[in-house]
Parts: sequence; C-alpha cells; structure tokens
Amino acid sequence: MVRFSLIAASLAFLLVWGNDAHAAEVKQPNLVFVLVDDLGYMDVGANNPATFYETPNIDRLANSGMRFTSGYAANPVCSPTRYSIMTGKYPSRVDATNFFAGNRGGRFLPALLNDRMPLNEWTLAEALKASGYATFFAGKWHLGPTEEYWPEHQGFDVNAGGHRAGGPSKAGKYFSPYANPRLQDGPQGEHLTARLADETVGFIRDHKEQPFLAYLSFYSVHTPLMAPRELVAKYQDKAKRLGLSESEVFDDEEQVWPNARNRKVRTLQTHPTYAAMVESMDTAVGKVLASLDELGLAENTIVCLTSDNGGLSTSEGSPTSNLPLRGGKGWLYEGGIREAFMIRAPRVTKPGTICDVPVMSIDFYPTLLELCGVPSNNRKEIDGESLVPLLSGAKQTKRKSLFWHYPHYSNQGGFPGGAVRSGEWKLVERYEDGRHHLYHLGEDIGERNDVAAQHPELVQRMTSELHAWYEEVDAKFLRAKPDGPQPWMPSE
Repeated sequence: MVRFSLIAASLAFLLVWGNDAHAAEVKQPNLVFVLVDDLGYMDVGANNPATFYETPNIDRLANSGMRFTSGYAANPVCSPTRYSIMTGKYPSRVDATNFFAGNRGGRFLPALLNDRMPLNEWTLAEALKASGYATFFAGKWHLGPTEEYWPEHQGFDVNAGGHRAGGPSKAGKYFSPYANPRLQDGPQGEHLTARLADETVGFIRDHKEQPFLAYLSFYSVHTPLMAPRELVAKYQDKAKRLGLSESEVFDDEEQVWPNARNRKVRTLQTHPTYAAMVESMDTAVGKVLASLDELGLAENTIVCLTSDNGGLSTSEGSPTSNLPLRGGKGWLYEGGIREAFMIRAPRVTKPGTICDVPVMSIDFYPTLLELCGVPSNNRKEIDGESLVPLLSGAKQTKRKSLFWHYPHYSNQGGFPGGAVRSGEWKLVERYEDGRHHLYHLGEDIGERNDVAAQHPELVQRMTSELHAWYEEVDAKFLRAKPDGPQPWMPSE
C-alpha cells in the first residue's frame, strides 16, 4: 500500500508540474505557508480595495497566484482551524471544537473539549519530512498544553516561538523580551512580528539547496493591540486626514440568544493600532517573499496565505470591521469564518486568477501534498479535497457542501451552532433551541434576510445533510447544567 501511494504521488507530481525534459530537472517544490491570526477577510486590499489598512505585499501575492473569494476556516476560532490545516480533517472528529483550552458556559454547558492535537495525527509537516523536506515552524502554535504536543513533536525540525499560548506572553507581549520558551529574546524592544519573519528568512537561506516547508504562523494581528509607535502615528494621521472618528463606528449586533443586552459591533475600519499591526505583518510577509526572489527560489516555491478565523469585531476592543460580512471572530456568520485565502503555485496557476468556488482550510493538506508529490497516510481520514484541479482551471469541486460545528459560547458573543453551505445557500442551526436561519449568499452576503420560512423543503434537506454529517464526525453538543433544563439535540 505504501509503495502504491508513492507511485501515485509521483504520477500526480508529474501531472501537475509536467513530464517534459524541463520538468525532469525541477526538484520537489518548496512550500511557504503563512497563517495570520485573526485577520479579517475585509482587512486585505485584494479583497477590499477600500480598506483602511495597507497590505501591498499580500495584494501582490494574491495577484501572482489564485485568490479564493469563498475561502473558509473550519471553525470561527483559532485552534480548531489550525488543526484542520495540519491534518486535512474537520476538527469535530477529535472534539477540538474551540480554542485550546477555552470552554466557557452560558445557558447550557458547552460540549466537552479536547485541547490538544493527538500525537498520532500524520501532520502536513510529518508527511513532508518523511519525503525529505526540511521543516520549520515560527510563531503561534496553540495546539497542545505541554511540550510533547508542540511543533518539534509534530513533524517540525525547527520551532521558533511555538508553544501552548494563543498570544504573545504577558511580559514583553509584541516586543522583546518575549518570555517565550521557544524563542530567544532579541535586543530590547525588538518587534516580534519582524523577528518571526527574520527567523523564517534565515531558515530559507540555510536550506535553499533542499526542499523545505517554512510555516510562518504570526501571532499578529491577535490582541493585545500593540504596534511600532511610528506606524500607529501614521494611521492616526491617516484617520484624521480622511475625517474618520472612533466615536461613530459602533452599532448593535445580535448576541447569544436570549440576551437582554446587545453587544456592539464595529462598522468602520479606523483603529490606528490595529492598522499598524496589519501593515507590520504585511511588511514581514514582503520580507519573506523578497528572500525567495533574491535566492532564485520563487519559481519553485508554493506560497499560501490564510487566517484561522474572521476579524475581531465584537469584543476586546473590536479593532476591525468585517462589513458587509456579518459578525466576526467567534461567530458562524460569514464575518467569523470567511478568510483571506490565496495560493501561488508556479507553473500550475495562472497569475491573477480568482476562484469563487467554496473551499476550506481542510483542503490545504491534500492540495499541498499533491503539489509536492508527497503521499498521504492512507490509514488516516482526510476530509479535505485537493484544490489542484481548481488551481489548474477547473470550475468546481467534487463535493457538494461544507460544514461547521461550534458547540460553545464564544468569548466574542457568538452562539453555539452549526452551519452548512451548499452552493449559494447557507443554513445556520442554533444549538440552544434548534432554530434555523437560511441565507442566499449570492444575493445576501451580509446574512440579513433570513428566508427559512419561504423555503421549508430546502431547510429540511439541508438540515438532514448537516445532521448526517454530525453523525459522520461524531459531533458532540451542549450539556445540561445540574438541575437545569435539557438542551436541544439534533436527534429531536
């Protein structure tokens, strides 16, 4: 079986990269994967030309490859999506359904949470390492509470900064000293975002002669809201020049049901510190991309960029707006799960292409293994679908629907629920009471017009499909509090 997998992977590599004399000289492609924490879909200029933020390097990356306009995270918060990228699986399969290890309650107790990526997973890094790749991780990991679950035990040769925490330490936060057990302190005041880019560039230079995976997982643009002073001042001046005021950028938003007090949601991008965080992250991305050009590696290096969940718009300072997308981080609405999602695969993807087909973070794993000619472990379930056909010009995927499962009360106010997207239709199911909402995203990207009452047969069909998926992944649900009422269950 392993031999067959190797042969199949080699054939796939030849089909993707060509089998002529020139292709025979091409070594396995390198891979740079950039994961930006909490970056909103509308924070990137390629997706939103009117954005307050400046992202020239990410925009150039998008224009040099394929930009997906319906790219999704597998979950509205970080750890589950990070798990999905590493394994190609829906996080509900291992009950990794909330950030590790957050499990706050509400009207009901949340589902039990597994707060670590199992060591028996065959990760993207392990698969590539087994095929001769040098592997490197920098930045935020947040996939296990103790050392045996950190990057160096999940397939990475080098780990620069990845440990249990979901954000920078409380010591220097985004500036040295970092108090990070996997990152040596730099000079006083060194910026963490720039340091992670420097570490990545150093690894690329040291391993330019062999295939490599450089996985750059920024702590940015996650809170705390901190950035170099000169950049913050730049955006304070920009906001004044544009006549933007911080006092007029909030509105009421739906909350966990029922709740007497609505939470505020940001409606305009004006936050100067957040804007500075976005720019400094974009500059770091540009530094890594420039190193590929300088070393003559760009034409044999796949580059991906995405986020782990939507922009933070309803809590913790609410630094960004996702409008016209509804909600944000912690919400099953589009603002919480639709992401910046781009892949540059030289000689495979025509530069500047745009794909509207719905795709998800679970798809990176099979896509990248196919592009690199690396076999997957056939003993493991893979939920993702290779996007190589889309990258090569196909107009659709084989699958029918995408699914979400979030049986928790989010720190940002989002409600426990599930969702399914089929074509342009999206159904949202609430776990507290079993209510359904139905939206046609092609006509209502803001999910403001619930048409469930007008389409009962469609609601029934999509609900049945969602519930069948729950059974397939062994999804867990809300639990009753002691002496409290029983929560709704999908079997009812």
